[in-house]
Amino acid sequence: MSLSLTRRQFSAAAIALGLAVAFPAHAQETINMGAVLSLTGANATVGEDVRRAVALAVDKVNADGGVLGKKFNVIIEDSGGNATTALNAARKLVSVDKVPVVIGEYSSGITLPMAQYLVKEGVAHINIASTSVKIRELGASSFNLIGLEDKGNQFSSKDVWDLGYRNVVMIAPNNAYGQGVVHGFKEEFHKLGGKVVAEALYTAGQSTYRRELQQLSRANPDAYIYTAYGQESAVINREAMELGLRAKPFYAILISMSLSDTPAEIAKGQLGMEVGNVYGEAGQAYAEAFAARHKEGMKTSYTGYAYDAVLMTAAAMNKAQSTDTAAVQAALKEIGSGGYVGVTGPIVFDADRQRLDPPYAKLKFDGKVVPR
Repeated sequence: MSLSLTRRQFSAAAIALGLAVAFPAHAQETINMGAVLSLTGANATVGEDVRRAVALAVDKVNADGGVLGKKFNVIIEDSGGNATTALNAARKLVSVDKVPVVIGEYSSGITLPMAQYLVKEGVAHINIASTSVKIRELGASSFNLIGLEDKGNQFSSKDVWDLGYRNVVMIAPNNAYGQGVVHGFKEEFHKLGGKVVAEALYTAGQSTYRRELQQLSRANPDAYIYTAYGQESAVINREAMELGLRAKPFYAILISMSLSDTPAEIAKGQLGMEVGNVYGEAGQAYAEAFAARHKEGMKTSYTGYAYDAVLMTAAAMNKAQSTDTAAVQAALKEIGSGGYVGVTGPIVFDADRQRLDPPYAKLKFDGKVVPR
């Protein structure tokens, strides 16, 4: 005689005997991965844009049957644009939620310590937005979908040179990202024969940037080259307009980030570059689905990378037939070795789990960010 009971039979028997029964809520009913996004703070516009992409990706996975036959979900934590908060969020995702994969954050200065923790714990990390070359050094469980500063600096410096600017000034945040952009762009631009005649690194969260802008204007540049996070960039752009500096060209490195919070009348006419956003039929279908779902198009270029990261994770779990992080990581490598067709284009990993030939785009602002 078998003594095994199903969960339902055990519950019914226990209730008949007057016993209280408690089972873990939703145990094994939902399969989770994690995300740390900047939903508040200076980059909230970008974070919300990415959150929308994540929601769209989750719906896509579940419409296609979920993961391992179960409902799929992304647990999203807010970094608040703060490294300590992001690290605490990652700890919660690993120790409490037990997720095998975490995507995010946005700023390199926040992503790096968070990802270092995840790698130390053996949990998979997928970089969807940060561009510091130090991303490449994170370790064996970190994967990268986006172009890093070395390739971005080569692209932007050549673009600025081709636009005819020869003597330029630069302003950027004084952090790992901004320092890397200024150093790398200057090195590449000088190779081409151009010159960065002045530079300024600003402290995050300043109420004004007039001193830095006035200092740069004294160098009488052909153009102003800048990169800045959304809300800080809005102040820089407004003050540049008030100071009359917009008589000269403004070129934004990562233009959708830099102009995400700047009013259109101030941003109009700016040129810039960006990581590639959507590509081919898959990218077009994604862009249309995003606009239909959220009643407006994408505001930044990072949504596609988040979307691809979520779908790749779900595909890896199904391929591995497991949610064990080591098994998922092995499946991610296998998927990436054969070339995964994402909405940001073909994704192929090198031996260090870095994306080969990441896409870039030449853009302008004409009421919105568009190709040029």
